[in-house]
Amino acid sequence: MKLRWQTVVLAAAASLLASLCRSGHDSQCPLLSREVPNATRTDQGTCVDDSLAAPRPRRTPAPQGEASGVGQSSQEELQWDVAWEAVEGEYIWVERANQAAAHPTDFGLLRISLADAEAVKARLVQLPGVRDVHSQQRMTRALAWEGEEGDSVGGCSLCEVGGPKERGVLKRPGRLSTRATAGLGAGGAGGNASDGGAAGAAAGRRLQARNSVTALFGAEKLWAAGFRGAGVRMGVFDTGIRADHPHVKNIRERTNWTHEPTLEDGLGHGTFVAGVVAGQDDACPGFAPEVELYTFRVFTNDQVSYTSWFLDAFNYAIATEMHIVNLSIGGPDYLDLPFVEKVWEITSAGILMVSAIGNDGPLYGTLNNPADQNDVLGVGGIDYSDAIATFSSRGMSTWELPRGYGRAKPDVVAYGRDVLGSRIQGGCRSLSGTSVASPVVAGAVCLLASVVPEPRWQTEGGVLNPAAMKQALVEGAQRIPGINMFEQGQGKMDLQASMKILQVYAPRASIVPAALNFTDCPFMWPFCRQPLYAHAMPLMFNATVLNGMGLIGWFEDEPVFTPGNEGGALLDIRFEHSDQLWPWSGFLALYVRVRDAGAAFSGQAAGEVAFTVVSPPVMGETAQRRSLVRLPIVLEIIPTPPRQRRLLWDQFHSVRYPPAYIPRDSLEVRNDILDWHGDHPHTNYHAMYDALRDAGFFLEVLGSPFTCFDAAQYGALLLVDSEEEYYGEEAAKLARDVEAGLGLLVFGEWYNVDTMVRMKFFDDNTRSWWTPATGGANVPALNELLAPFGVAFGDAILEGQLAVDGEKLVCASGANIVRFPAGGHLHAAELADKATAGIARTVGRAGREAAGVHAVLGLVEHVAGRLAVYGDSNCLDSSHQRTPCYALLVKLARWATEGVKDPALFPPSALLAEALGGEAQLLPTRRADVDGASFSTVLRGPAICHPNAPLDFHTLAAPRRGATAGERQAAAVQLRDDNTVLAEPNPRGPAALAPDALQTRAHGKAAVTREAKAIDGPSIVLPSL
Repeated sequence: MKLRWQTVVLAAAASLLASLCRSGHDSQCPLLSREVPNATRTDQGTCVDDSLAAPRPRRTPAPQGEASGVGQSSQEELQWDVAWEAVEGEYIWVERANQAAAHPTDFGLLRISLADAEAVKARLVQLPGVRDVHSQQRMTRALAWEGEEGDSVGGCSLCEVGGPKERGVLKRPGRLSTRATAGLGAGGAGGNASDGGAAGAAAGRRLQARNSVTALFGAEKLWAAGFRGAGVRMGVFDTGIRADHPHVKNIRERTNWTHEPTLEDGLGHGTFVAGVVAGQDDACPGFAPEVELYTFRVFTNDQVSYTSWFLDAFNYAIATEMHIVNLSIGGPDYLDLPFVEKVWEITSAGILMVSAIGNDGPLYGTLNNPADQNDVLGVGGIDYSDAIATFSSRGMSTWELPRGYGRAKPDVVAYGRDVLGSRIQGGCRSLSGTSVASPVVAGAVCLLASVVPEPRWQTEGGVLNPAAMKQALVEGAQRIPGINMFEQGQGKMDLQASMKILQVYAPRASIVPAALNFTDCPFMWPFCRQPLYAHAMPLMFNATVLNGMGLIGWFEDEPVFTPGNEGGALLDIRFEHSDQLWPWSGFLALYVRVRDAGAAFSGQAAGEVAFTVVSPPVMGETAQRRSLVRLPIVLEIIPTPPRQRRLLWDQFHSVRYPPAYIPRDSLEVRNDILDWHGDHPHTNYHAMYDALRDAGFFLEVLGSPFTCFDAAQYGALLLVDSEEEYYGEEAAKLARDVEAGLGLLVFGEWYNVDTMVRMKFFDDNTRSWWTPATGGANVPALNELLAPFGVAFGDAILEGQLAVDGEKLVCASGANIVRFPAGGHLHAAELADKATAGIARTVGRAGREAAGVHAVLGLVEHVAGRLAVYGDSNCLDSSHQRTPCYALLVKLARWATEGVKDPALFPPSALLAEALGGEAQLLPTRRADVDGASFSTVLRGPAICHPNAPLDFHTLAAPRRGATAGERQAAAVQLRDDNTVLAEPNPRGPAALAPDALQTRAHGKAAVTREAKAIDGPSIVLPSL
């Protein structure tokens, strides 16, 4: 009999788990104090036969075993016993045999029967002392062998279930999926530095080998001064290393956290990383040859890992007091809370974490976690000509969208292409990737740490903490000319400059970047490409605050902006910031606007933002620590452009992974199954943004509902690849806006329920099949929004070429148009329909059904406004783009905003004498088996104008916490009809418009709770500044 189980991570206080161990049976203790580190155990991600694990119905966990930590009182233990009695269903504690068993733990693993999983998890989170319960994540690191073409190892091909490999995800990529470490092959033990490359490339690598990365960064100068990493404890989280490796002499401890019963490295990646950090071979030297090296084998030879392996290894790194750890891993899932929170705990313990930014370049919006966290040093890659490596992931971060703005990452860049390091058995080889650049920086950090006298390290008031080291690296980095901050961060690591900073360092706070010169191109792209003007959406910038004074800090008062010239006096700058700077860092968000008085101003604006960071005193001090931080600001102001030149991008209705399985827009892309690049003009639509600016348009971004902008200010609204639902009041306002003269440009995407059902993958974490939450776009929601205009998309999935005014376009998994009003112009083309089934697939041009002919582009006037719709957004998306259609976009924008008709778009043959489709035409419907509220902001609460909206729509600043009913009432009275919310609830949304609290994710940090209470009259949730 086969039993199917789901493994969950139960996070709780160590003392509570210890009490469980004292009260139960020996074989079920989650703390595992009995077995050796190399014990073999069952793979966490497989189905388990009942003879193997023998779970049984249990009402109390009854684990046993002594564990260090504070015990619970008998009364608390009784409360646990009573609580566990109420947990129904089959489950068993999962044993974890590793060296962390000798130390307290703050989590346990439970294997739960799939039949009872949801009910058991719901009950577990209610137990006293339990923080959260999350599914155990299976992690894979896809290291592609150099020379492969097409899909990378670990990339997921699509196939139909039971059919050919064309659509349907076979395997989820996992929580961590760093791509392509070029040059790493199965034959890690042999070969030479020219492995896997063409003759020319091999010669280039041999030439570079004469000057290793240590020489290029000047490590010999520090060695000559006596600094070689002595006394610094460095943890390498990778695939392990052999104990007697000839290159690495100072291996203090090797630990294994996987199910494989070995400490050896069977792949070569862990050995390579260790060599870059601590190698002593003259042909491929490491940065810190005398560092004390600790290897944590967290990946198997198949590059598989699990959340619990990392959590145990991280706990052990804390217990053994590492100084620095390197993670050459990463992935897009920044919502894996057990992992993310443990990273916070690592850095809170004073350990500097260095992590690869990811190998998903040259695409933007592809930062990997944990390198995208403020408290982690994220490393990008460059080649030996100081150009950003094509594989290096680009910013900005996407945690903050759509409400806020992402952070500039990586932090620094280092050589990551053709870097020499150690082989498994000895000798040198070259590898490429940010997983190579990361140990380059980690090794340099070990070397820098040894520059600081040991008494000043981790003692109270010491200077060797994650913030101080990060300050030294980003402030010492050398900016690379011609590259923007989303590619290079603060620049190329400079070992000598960082050493000088550390030698005279005194604990202080700082901000990254250290100055905001928005006129500095190309470093400050995209801001330097578009000046600021009155009545615009605010310029938003998300800066990182580093606090080298202590683990915890706070803003003493609100930041203050002081104008520096006439233009600066015209600026209105407002702020949001971390309530608490922890661990070692936080954020400062700036919302920059030009006052109405500056509507005709032209010139430079300058000034300075200042704030004071405060931290508690350390041992031997009585006064709080204070540090004044100054941030210079320079930008250009121009007179407000005419409405016809201003476009508004809808960011609010974009949904991405995580949290939901949002599939990619082009189904022909095999190696990237998720839509996770942000869908923002400054991430994967960056080339479109530049094209619009080149054409003379100004593009602003709306991060709030449609009820939060003045349509009279804009020529057209762009809806591109929208996955979100719409509020009823949004649809009503948009219809009025278009009738009053607003242009509307809509770029849709595929949506086909049958295809979505077939696009399923088996998730090793939940032991279940996952299917997409929506298609490339949320066509049912779009159709409802477009209904007043007589326009609707169908559920065909169109592939093929078409030409518009001589511009050849590729329709890549686009949608067909099945409803369009008479009097409009409709373009059709012979395109293949890749959908397997559907209800609105074959309606062709001008109302005539024609196999293979599909309407894809339509233009129509509606009262005073103009509407253009196209069924595919791939031609605007820089990620996996087949062909660009920027020229078409510009023509559509000029027509929608000014009525300029390009003859190619309005041929007589395209004119519709009668409407296409009609009320009888069936339209795609929502999936009944998908809980939209699990990923939709619209379905979880009322429409709110966030601080990213114009001040007119804020009406009043958000009432302070604890505001009186009168203060709230006064704010509510001033809300305009089209402002924050209406009294009528969204028919698809929640019935109550006034929840007790609204959860919004802050800029780059944990969720922030904003009060939102009901007042007399209509239910209203007030915005907050």
